[in-house]
Amino acid sequence: MASFEEEPRARPRPHEIGQDLSTLSVGELNDRIALLKGEIARLEAELRSKGTTRSAADALFRR
Repeated sequence: MASFEEEPRARPRPHEIGQDLSTLSVGELNDRIALLKGEIARLEAELRSKGTTRSAADALFRR
């Protein structure tokens, strides 16, 4: 009996700003949206963190 190896699955490419979206399926588009929303949340959290640090520094040096 012949053994068939599964073909390696192509890893999805990371999202690139401005890339052609017409070749993506609805599921892939939804995955990209979820990925980007997660990245936006991460960026916003970092921005808040930096704002808190800046506010503390400003308060310290305004005495």
